[in-house]
Amino acid sequence: GSVLENVLIDENTGLTNYNDVSLTENTRAAYPIDAIDNIMLPSVAGHPNTIVFLTADAFGVLPPISKLSKEQAMFHFLSGYTSKLAGTERGITSPQVTFSTCFGSPFLPLNASRYAEMLGEKIEKHNAKVFLVNTGWTGGEYGIGQRMNLSYTRAMVKAALNGDLDNVETRKDEIFGMEIPLHVQGVPDGVLMPEKTWTDKEAYKAKALDLASKFKGNFKKFTSVSGEIVELGGPLV
Repeated sequence: GSVLENVLIDENTGLTNYNDVSLTENTRAAYPIDAIDNIMLPSVAGHPNTIVFLTADAFGVLPPISKLSKEQAMFHFLSGYTSKLAGTERGITSPQVTFSTCFGSPFLPLNASRYAEMLGEKIEKHNAKVFLVNTGWTGGEYGIGQRMNLSYTRAMVKAALNGDLDNVETRKDEIFGMEIPLHVQGVPDGVLMPEKTWTDKEAYKAKALDLASKFKGNFKKFTSVSGEIVELGGPLV
């Protein structure tokens, strides 16, 4: 049988009442894997060649795709930066900056630095490529710019997974330090550089520096993390 959490069982019928929201609006279910047809056993895959971190930057200053070094991957993994968006969070009407450690803060039984160390070790051992993909705003922050075109994001992720971006020409982001591909098939070159999409260049720089400051402020809580991760992985300014 299945194991259900946070659901109400009707005492008379013994059945789950999925319409009852007194405990929670969403539910969790667990069941044996052999209850699913067409499974693959053992259910274990190999090591990934490419790792993609997703973020939704409401500031509109992070590149739509960027290549991360091992240290940058560890820094951004620990930071877990994104924006809470309307429609995905109760009470959210406009995007709010959030940092969720390892992109899943509530679910970490060990010290966060241990997960970052494991990630760094596996990236190095298996020579995995890491990309940060921003599906958030371009051409300005929320209210001024617009959401990244989904077809562009798909093209960028596809290129990353296919290895098309492994040896392309890049430019280092002057504020955040990651390498930005200059060309991605199916994506206009101008979209790849956040600053070029903003009409007001000074406003872009101010907003980018603001976000960089937020990254640094959030990272102060990781007192047990190697200083090398902060120095080589974090913003340059």
